[in-house]
Amino acid sequence: MAKGLTGKRVVIGASRKTDEMSTLIEKQGGVPIVRSLQGTIFLAEKEVGSELDKLVKEGTDWAIFTTGIGTETLLDIAEKQGIKQQFINIIHHAKIGSRGYKTLSTLKKLGIMPAAVDENGTTKSLLKSLESFDFKGKRVTVQLHGEKAPTLIKFLEEKGADVSLILPYQHIPPETETVAKLCEELLEQKLDAVCFTTAIQVRSLFDFAREKDCVAGLLTSFKWNTLAVAVGKVTEEALREERVENVLVPEHERMGAMIIELSRYYRDRPLNGGMYI
Repeated sequence: MAKGLTGKRVVIGASRKTDEMSTLIEKQGGVPIVRSLQGTIFLAEKEVGSELDKLVKEGTDWAIFTTGIGTETLLDIAEKQGIKQQFINIIHHAKIGSRGYKTLSTLKKLGIMPAAVDENGTTKSLLKSLESFDFKGKRVTVQLHGEKAPTLIKFLEEKGADVSLILPYQHIPPETETVAKLCEELLEQKLDAVCFTTAIQVRSLFDFAREKDCVAGLLTSFKWNTLAVAVGKVTEEALREERVENVLVPEHERMGAMIIELSRYYRDRPLNGGMYI
């Protein structure tokens, strides 16, 4: 059977497991190009500690948790500060929103059943679940993971909520030269696919493009020349929020499955006048 990625130039936007992904791309006949769009994650423990102290003292009407690891990190920091039980008491008495199955699992272990839960791990689905609630004048604490979830925050603020953010993990921006190079390659139609493994990578690329006023060019490239590939639903959602129309997503949200799905995509689509159909 022919290798689907033969001669294809495939960008990896990740900052980890790039060697493994490159090997997979090469085995499928492709040319891997690493353009890491995600800087190193660091734990903002000091900042989070002060936010947790404030939360315990002032309380909150709602607490919305968006990642399992972020929720667990808040519990760990609260324990270090000697306020874990107070923190748990606060969220037991608040209404809870939860995105992602890992987040829900963590909350259930605490005996908490959220009032609002997503259906498929996306922010869009969580917003649908939150739609019927009255947030006017409510204090809402949102746990994020590296990025600021503008769609969620805008939704809450437009409903009149007083929003506070807690980011247990923060991201160092990627190298400007790396993002600039990727933009150049996209605009010059030198790439066949770009693989995104987190929503943050999508934001990094499009934030840079907005600064350089070349978003329209990127969208044209992704529509006609370069296939955008997302490792899962949350990353796909970020691409669609940036108005990327064509996004390939594997059924199983794994990096390896993403490369195999990309190979299958090209293998099953014969060339027709220079374009894949």
